[in-house]
Amino acid sequence: MKRLLLDQLRAFQQAHRSLALVTRLADGAQALVCCNESRGDLELNLEQLKQVRQLLLNNRSASLAGEGLFVRSYSPPLRLIIVGAVHISQLLAPMAALAGFDVVVVDPRQAFADAQRFPGTELRAQWPEQAFTELHPDERTAVVTFTHDPKIDDPALCAALQSPAFYVGALGSRRTHAARLERLREQVPGADLTRIHAPIGLNLGGREPGEIAVAALAQIVEQRNREVMP
Repeated sequence: MKRLLLDQLRAFQQAHRSLALVTRLADGAQALVCCNESRGDLELNLEQLKQVRQLLLNNRSASLAGEGLFVRSYSPPLRLIIVGAVHISQLLAPMAALAGFDVVVVDPRQAFADAQRFPGTELRAQWPEQAFTELHPDERTAVVTFTHDPKIDDPALCAALQSPAFYVGALGSRRTHAARLERLREQVPGADLTRIHAPIGLNLGGREPGEIAVAALAQIVEQRNREVMP
């Protein structure tokens, strides 16, 4: 691999971004493919790019049939950003970790974002604007908001809607969500607000914090699996 491609590969990995390395077996020409672009000596046609992106979405490495091209996918772990270090978050964080997610809890209220309440979970006692700038949500990231406080939830949702995060969910009733949408239309004009799952979670009929956490995680997994289906 050429040094320039290697440096770009490392930069993408450090930024928690997915990309694929495509190698033409006949001469070793290579290209790096991420969601919207291809870099390198190897030019790929639209159909080849489509197949590469599908492999990348499924985090699979394979040869493209009849093309003489081998695709190696480099995908970071799935990640869940939980905004709000509340009781539901304490239950959701370990369940999501068991399901294979890297979990980050964001809450500027340091009394809530306490390591004793979230053992083993990455905590960021930051406002969402700062945290999301550093975390850079990607297509393998899910974002949920639980605080019920527009000062905290709304900036997080704005950042999530402007990212390729595969799932965005917000706690709150339909009435609460309607008011939220009115605010977001002004804050992020043109954003696809239908991406927000609210009320959050599959309709399992539960109201307890643990039941809400289960419903939210189930919906996140469902959304992820729906996206990776060919």
